[in-house]
Amino acid sequence: MNAPISSVSRAEQPGKQIKEKASFANAARNYSMLAAVAVVWIAFEYATNGVFLGPRNLSNLMRQMAVTGVLSVGMLMVIVIGEIDLSVGSLVGLTGMTAALVQASRGWSLVPTLLAALVLGLVIGALQGSLTAYARVPSFIVTLGGLLAWRGVTKGVSAGGTIPIQSERFSAIGQWYLDKPVGIALVGVGIAALAASEWLKRRTRNRLGLANASPARQIANVAVPSAFAVVLVAVLNAYEGVPVPVVIFVVVALFGSFVMMNTIPGRYMYAVGGNREAARLSGINTKTLAIAVFGVMGVLAGLAGVIYTARVGSASPDAGLLLELDAIAACVIGGASLMGGRGA
Repeated sequence: MNAPISSVSRAEQPGKQIKEKASFANAARNYSMLAAVAVVWIAFEYATNGVFLGPRNLSNLMRQMAVTGVLSVGMLMVIVIGEIDLSVGSLVGLTGMTAALVQASRGWSLVPTLLAALVLGLVIGALQGSLTAYARVPSFIVTLGGLLAWRGVTKGVSAGGTIPIQSERFSAIGQWYLDKPVGIALVGVGIAALAASEWLKRRTRNRLGLANASPARQIANVAVPSAFAVVLVAVLNAYEGVPVPVVIFVVVALFGSFVMMNTIPGRYMYAVGGNREAARLSGINTKTLAIAVFGVMGVLAGLAGVIYTARVGSASPDAGLLLELDAIAACVIGGASLMGGRGA
């Protein structure tokens, strides 16, 4: 009995070492990115004589990056399945212009306006996904055409002019802030939810007889993001409070993380990106999945268009220009592979 056990142990050693090396490489890469960001922030802080890391500037930066953040959640899904979407910047401009036009010309209220932007994004995203999945046109070509076409449509429907936002409730989506006690309460709820999630994960793995991370690591998994959230909210509260666009982005990011890491469609995305043919042969409907992913990307582009338009207070024909590059860069810097199958 001893010989087989020892031989199995020896056989498992190389696999374990490979996993440990891969984990170390990923951690090193992530920490190197954080170190690079820290260096850039310190340089800007020095160059601006302490203005860059001030509460007002950080609040403005967070509001601006919320648009890119929302787009990057959808873009990550597209990249993970091995595709690309170059049309999202133009789609942001088109959906934002649509929202402004239905308010200006038809007097629509907030909810129908939001639905118009989101549904338009969904339809266009699903259309591009269908061309990629069923017509087998590479997504690079389909969405590159979309980049040009939707920008042209935006210029056409607006006659090349800028449409101001007339609804104060619509502008609130991009310009208002949460009351400071509300921001603090949300952080408390988030920390409690994170702690409960880690506890349930540990309990489930113990019940299934699976190995668990050390208690110290699980405490760190809760303590580090919690400390970051507390500091962030404290800094934002030192100005006007947590911006509404940041709250929307955090909700979208949590939703995207849950879908990709804890649902069957999310695991299918990684399987398709890792080996599309093997995924198809194992029973995954790769075409339907591609359409769904591009549809989600379209909805998030519509949401980003609403946030962008609300933040600047008007819709212009050039809105969203080059945002697709920002979204792709955010995914790649965050660890996604343009070959598909990897990213979080």
